[in-house]
Amino acid sequence: MRYTARMPNALRKLWISPQDYLAAERLSEVRHEYVDGEVFAMVGASRRHADIVANIGLAIRAAARRRGCDAYLNDVKVRVEPANAFYYPDVVATCAPGDDDPYVVHSPVLIVEVLSESTEAVDRREKRVNYQKIPSLREIVLVAQAERRVEIYRRQPDGWAAETVTGGDLLLESLDSLISLDDLYAG
Repeated sequence: MRYTARMPNALRKLWISPQDYLAAERLSEVRHEYVDGEVFAMVGASRRHADIVANIGLAIRAAARRRGCDAYLNDVKVRVEPANAFYYPDVVATCAPGDDDPYVVHSPVLIVEVLSESTEAVDRREKRVNYQKIPSLREIVLVAQAERRVEIYRRQPDGWAAETVTGGDLLLESLDSLISLDDLYAG
């Protein structure tokens, strides 16, 4: 077998454009996230994860509707333009009147990620940092599964501030709403 000088190129990853990713994603049976030309398949969730997403998602959806906003669970992507990324958060809310793409939220005010062993590192580091680059975003909520613990990151005039909630109510300033941790962790 003969190798050519081009052999190192065989290891180079294929770069996919955002447009090609979006077109393929509409036809795919498996959800994928997109980060600067690379595509990553999403893993399935546990029942515990699904219960928490449903509980917080229904509460956020009701709060969003009261304010004339929209909220979506699991299957709607968020565009992070500065990071050239598309993610599927567990819950996303938008209040922007022109944010009407049928598959992608471009101007979220609130994003929720329910943490799991397989996703926690990416959710805490990559996603949270990239989400913070979205100009419209006011809050990021990270929900633990193994314990009653919710971290809220809120945009402040001078940066982002973090708060941890382990009991009582979770205040979502972006939607002017309270969610009981008992309700969030029910089931």
